[in-house]
Amino acid sequence: MFERMLSELYIENVAVIEQARVAFLPGLNVLTGETGAGKSILIDSINAIQGNRTTKDIVRSGCDKAVIWASFEQFGPEVGDALVEYGYGDEEPLIIQREIQADGGSRYRINQRPASALAVREICASLINIHGQHDNQELLNADRHIYVFDRYTSLTEEVREFSGLFREAEALKKRINSIKVDDAQKQRQMDLLRYQADEIQKANLIIGEDEELSARRDAIRNFEFIRDSLNSAGHAFSGEEGEKGLIEASYGVMNLLEGIAKFKDEYKSVHGLMNEAYYTLTDISERINAALVSFEYDTSQIHETEERLDVIFRLKRKYGESIEDIFGFLKSVIDELESIESGELMLDEMEEEYSRLLTRIESVAGALSLKRQGAFKRFEDEIKSELAYLNMENADFRVVWTKTEIGALGSDRIEFYLSTNKGESPRPLSRIASGGELSRIMLAIKNTMAEKDDIGTLIFDEIDTGISGNSAFRIGNKLKQSAGSRQTICVTHSAQIASFADNHFLISKDVRSGRTYTSVQILNYEGRKHELARIISGDSITEISLKNADELLRRANTGELEEK
Repeated sequence: MFERMLSELYIENVAVIEQARVAFLPGLNVLTGETGAGKSILIDSINAIQGNRTTKDIVRSGCDKAVIWASFEQFGPEVGDALVEYGYGDEEPLIIQREIQADGGSRYRINQRPASALAVREICASLINIHGQHDNQELLNADRHIYVFDRYTSLTEEVREFSGLFREAEALKKRINSIKVDDAQKQRQMDLLRYQADEIQKANLIIGEDEELSARRDAIRNFEFIRDSLNSAGHAFSGEEGEKGLIEASYGVMNLLEGIAKFKDEYKSVHGLMNEAYYTLTDISERINAALVSFEYDTSQIHETEERLDVIFRLKRKYGESIEDIFGFLKSVIDELESIESGELMLDEMEEEYSRLLTRIESVAGALSLKRQGAFKRFEDEIKSELAYLNMENADFRVVWTKTEIGALGSDRIEFYLSTNKGESPRPLSRIASGGELSRIMLAIKNTMAEKDDIGTLIFDEIDTGISGNSAFRIGNKLKQSAGSRQTICVTHSAQIASFADNHFLISKDVRSGRTYTSVQILNYEGRKHELARIISGDSITEISLKNADELLRRANTGELEEK
């Protein structure tokens, strides 16, 4: 049974692919096709569906968005636990969807419900592992070798816990050092904090008063306009001398309509509306008159208001964009003052705690180091055995260990050394390994860690770099073996590797109406033979290349490893 299997991938408007659906199957799934046909786009789409960073350039030219979704079946309990933790339930199949907008925005869904990129990344962590040229380059970075080795020794969780302990000690040390600053510096810091707190407190700020003051200032500045507008409105309601106002006129209309209301329901309804209007206008008139009676503005208040607003403005410029922000800053100042003042009392206690942490860290680092050293020989032997099978019989692979000062990963530095020829001393991997050798070393490491790595789907993007002939044939056989226990997907330009496919997909492109379109199809035996012949001889498929392709498929099926 294949756990955590990627069963289907659907992509729409991704680069040159308008629409494609790939139904992946158990075993070794191989993707081939001409350069530029879109093989890497499928891998990029799988990478994107895992929540990894991508760019808006992935959206097909002229389209509003790209859509990618993937379906997973038979996923393991760790994936189910993550789904439940994020509130999605653990029903199958698991469908993860991502939309990438042309403006660069992204939307995720898990089982048709909105999701965050973080949730998608954590759920996919146990579903898919993509190995590409970036991973080969990572092998050249000696600082990353310890992470590879810790995965092999199943120490990753222990190292994570140790790193947390180390960071706790570092944070405590920083606090201790901040308390131990010289008295003059500490006094200057406290003087500044007290000045800031005093300046804010003396202002006696009230939340919302800046808005109220601004409104008052505007009203004072416009008091003549307000007064004249109220007077004009009042006259309109009461009427000028010898003229009817709105109140009297509406009263007359109401009486007129009352006289005809009994003759028809429509007139009665209109009279009712007019009645309501009359009393509404009367209420408005009374409010305007009340506003006129109470209207008074002392223009001398403008100076006082401006001064208060200036105080608030200066405080905002120094301590925050709003009065709420200023109060938040004041709280942080008071907290820091209290921390400094109480720090002296806590210093002895913190130093004792730091000493206990250091003792524990040294003990755990020592235990980690012993576990690592105990696995060196086994790891070396397994890698050399894998390399020998991959036509690197003379390779001498070594784990070089150096004791270091204790850091976040312990007290060990681990670097991989390699010699590819007999009689030569192993040297750092980064100084001697070619592209083809790096691909084989990475495959050897993946195979060595196969039982320890619980990833359900392994994806290899062009693992054949720098490899040909019987070496490629052996890599294909290794991928086939790996695919016996987990789903494996491989993009390749090698006919030897492709011949081992359980499921062979052809990625092809054609141009219609001036646009490029990509299609994906699964090949039968004859289709596979023609595709292998194309890889062997190029576009000119001959009887000889077809015969060679048929021979490759036969050898892969029977397990004959030696190149003919």
